[in-house]
Amino acid sequence: MAATYGTRSPHRVRRPMANFRTNTASPFRHVDLVLVAAVLAVSLFGAVMVYSTTRGAVPPYDAGYLKRVLVFIVLGSGIMAGVALFDYRKLKDFWPFIYGLSLFLLVMVLVPGIGSRTKGTQGWFQLPGFQLQPSELAKLAMIIGFAGLASQFRGDLDNTRVLMLLGLCGAPMFFVLLQPDLGTTLVSVAVSFALLAVAGVRGRILAGLALAAILGTTLVLTSGVLKDYQKARLTTFVEQDKKAATAIDEDTRFNLEQSKIAIGAGGMWGQGLFEGQQTRGKIVPEQRTDFIFSAVGEQLGFVGSGILLALMGTIVWRVWRAAQLARDEFGTLLCTGVMVMLVVQIFENVGMTMGIMPITGIPLPFVSYGGSALLTMFLSMGLVLSVHMRRFS
Repeated sequence: MAATYGTRSPHRVRRPMANFRTNTASPFRHVDLVLVAAVLAVSLFGAVMVYSTTRGAVPPYDAGYLKRVLVFIVLGSGIMAGVALFDYRKLKDFWPFIYGLSLFLLVMVLVPGIGSRTKGTQGWFQLPGFQLQPSELAKLAMIIGFAGLASQFRGDLDNTRVLMLLGLCGAPMFFVLLQPDLGTTLVSVAVSFALLAVAGVRGRILAGLALAAILGTTLVLTSGVLKDYQKARLTTFVEQDKKAATAIDEDTRFNLEQSKIAIGAGGMWGQGLFEGQQTRGKIVPEQRTDFIFSAVGEQLGFVGSGILLALMGTIVWRVWRAAQLARDEFGTLLCTGVMVMLVVQIFENVGMTMGIMPITGIPLPFVSYGGSALLTMFLSMGLVLSVHMRRFS
């Protein structure tokens, strides 16, 4: 009988780890570790700044906000990992349900007794130990819905199909504006415009839409949709040198001035973590949410602010890279929408603390305190990771 030593059985079962090592198309070989590291770094940076703005000036220090932020970071990291493991292409079949659910939540939050009102905006569900803001989730649902519908058209966009895409984007904006929340609406407008451009809509149509957006914003500001204090927050940045016309204008100008003082007082190196007169005295309004960047500037100075913006720029770069490397149009549109959402929110939030952008109440991604915004960002990063991991499969 002939010896058969050294021969391989044709029915030999390949072990999972062996398959991982040899299969270059395996999604697990293409995890964007740079993106994951940058997201976690910015989130932990934000947790430290939230603690700094909420701990109080004297012992014993309050760590309640810090604990809640850390819970959201752990929960969000789990969501990001779970979504990354999910094949994003399956969303093509389920996007109508995701989009429809987001519209349903936007409608229900406007119902008195179901949605709760905070600072003049009817935009939250009061849950046990948590406030859910459906407008944050609606931005991502709109991106998913647009990508799902546009990818079905395969670049063939006649006027009817463009109107369908506009209607898909316009419906959530309408309900968010009824809350009213102009800041989130403006972010959605920018995201929609970018998605239409990437999807292949003609230039003259985009120009017409840009003009319509400008006219619509002017109409909203001059109508009775917004309260006086909301109008003041949006228009004060262009009239900073003028005398305040009303007490509301004066309060808004005071808040903006204190934010600028805090950032300017930080200088190059800052006054030190957990230090700073503006931060410790809680003079700047909404320090842990809308104006958290003013605390970064005061405590960590130009250098610390630059490091934070560099980390956030890394996140934007990796999302942009994932959009370029995406295997299909659906993935490209998903990543493009997320990237524009990030860029607009970062630029608007940082700009409003320095007086170069209107005060809209948009949170700084991964940094500002807010469970809905933070979880939505982690969910968005999970989708980007899923697109990046499957670019060869």
